[in-house]
Amino acid sequence: MAEFTRNTSVKCAVRTLAEPIADIGAFSSLVQSVIMGNPFGCISYMTANANHPPVEKIRETYTARIAYRDSNAKNVGMTAETYSTVTGFNAGITAVLANTANTAAHRGTPARSPDADSYSATLRCHDPNGEIYYVNFSRRQVTLSSYEDERIRSRIETWADSVPALG
Repeated sequence: MAEFTRNTSVKCAVRTLAEPIADIGAFSSLVQSVIMGNPFGCISYMTANANHPPVEKIRETYTARIAYRDSNAKNVGMTAETYSTVTGFNAGITAVLANTANTAAHRGTPARSPDADSYSATLRCHDPNGEIYYVNFSRRQVTLSSYEDERIRSRIETWADSVPALG
């Protein structure tokens, strides 16, 4: 039977944030600034007869947490709703909070728990040296993966040092 062989040339690096990114607006703005501003100096490329931009979002997930509380402020229920877009996240929260049947079933009042929300977006980046690597932003960390050239990590680290939310 064939075995997986460890490849030591492809690397992964993680930056744990001192504080979680404040909210969905700040998170979305950060991700969009990377896509639109291209601070890593990436270049567009062709593959399988498709043109790709220098930096593209390939995956995103946003999870809202809502607690249901009784008249004594005791938690009597909890829900986690996951959406694939920021627009869906915002609309979904509104819908869940307005769902009277769900509120009645929980026998409690819905209360947002925004500090417990989670966000994640993965960007695919094409370095001028030809490498394709990934930068994943979550609320509590930034992960750089599938890179070989240490200059990529250094460039992203220098950029992240200049972004207050990533301190």
